[in-house]
Amino acid sequence: QVQLVESGGGLVQPGGSLRLSCTVPGSDFSFRAIGWYRQAPGKQRELVATITSGGTTNYADSVQGRFTIPRDNAENTVYLQMDSLKPEDTAVYYCNVQWGGAPWDWGQGTQVTVSS
Repeated sequence: QVQLVESGGGLVQPGGSLRLSCTVPGSDFSFRAIGWYRQAPGKQRELVATITSGGTTNYADSVQGRFTIPRDNAENTVYLQMDSLKPEDTAVYYCNVQWGGAPWDWGQGTQVTVSS
């Protein structure tokens, strides 16, 4: 079964932009907090941005001022707008529901490669 679907990754040059999408199944999407994560080769998965059901956002220091995380409740979709991309942003990006228990099953992720 499909639980979380990420899309929008690709190859971009340093300084470029990319917009990722995350679709979350269920009729209660508007009540959920969602996070974007990334995992670079040889590194732990890290949380990069979150948005609550009320629209409060938080960002990792490494992406502060460059990434934003808007949501569209009508489409059950959270986005990650990535601007001023750097090579160190290269990773597989995942989304997941933020709650007090275990995460949902991870989706396939979407590859972001920043290279000249």
